[in-house]
Parts: sequence; C-alpha cells; structure tokens
Amino acid sequence: MKVILLKDIRGSGVKGDVVNVSDGYARNYLFPRGLAIEADAGSLRNLKNKAKAEEKRAEQAAKEAMALAEKISEITLVIRAKSGESGKLYGSVTNKEIAEELKKQHKIAVDRKKIVMPEPIRQLCTVTLDVKLYPEVVGKLKVQVEEA
Repeated sequence: MKVILLKDIRGSGVKGDVVNVSDGYARNYLFPRGLAIEADAGSLRNLKNKAKAEEKRAEQAAKEAMALAEKISEITLVIRAKSGESGKLYGSVTNKEIAEELKKQHKIAVDRKKIVMPEPIRQLCTVTLDVKLYPEVVGKLKVQVEEA
C-alpha cells in the first residue's frame, strides 16, 4: 500500500515521502497514530501544493533576509561604555547588548544568537561582526565602541 508520511519514521522515511508499506502496518500502526495517510490522487495533489507553497515561503524569507543583510551592512552601530585610561573596558560588550542597541537605535530586531562573536569586546575599538540572518545569507555589522 502506498502512503504519504506525515512525520519522520525510522526505517520507513521522512515527512512528505511517498513510501510503499504493507497493508497491515499501514492500517494497524501508521493510520491510527496519525503518522501517514493513504496516497491517493487527492492527497498527492495536496502534497505537491504544500511543497510549492513551502518553496515560495522559503524564497520570500530568503529575499527578506538579503534585504535586511544589505541594510545591516550600511549601519555603523555606536555603543558607549565606560573604560579605563588604556582603553580597556570595565566589563565587556556582548552580542546581547549589540542586539539590544541595534533594536533601540535602528529599529532592527535580530536574535542575539545570530550575531557571531568569537569573544566579547573588551576594549575601545571598531569591529565588523557577521550576522547570520538565513542559511547562506550573512550581513556585516560594523560596531564602534566609544568612551561613555
């Protein structure tokens, strides 16, 4: 019997696959648990339509991420922090603070986990950080840390 999997099933396939399974396995295990539906003409057509819609959504999200990456690349974010005589900060500037300042100063909401920092900024300087907005879409954010 041909079925369309609604969830990933170990040994059978992943969500959205059309697989051939035994009748008893389908009727007694997959259907009652909501793991699969029978692959008839209507359900196959629905599967194709869902795949097209998902592809369009992903394409739109990628376009939005590209636009946001360009916008972020044009920004120089200024963060003020207290420092000692040698330019060393009291504390450090983390990706959380950068995300908050980006939202406050430029009204751009970016998850702090998407801002790539090898280590926190601990001195007065200007650095360029990567902001991973979407797979294969990276914006370059220029951060300038100044004396408060």
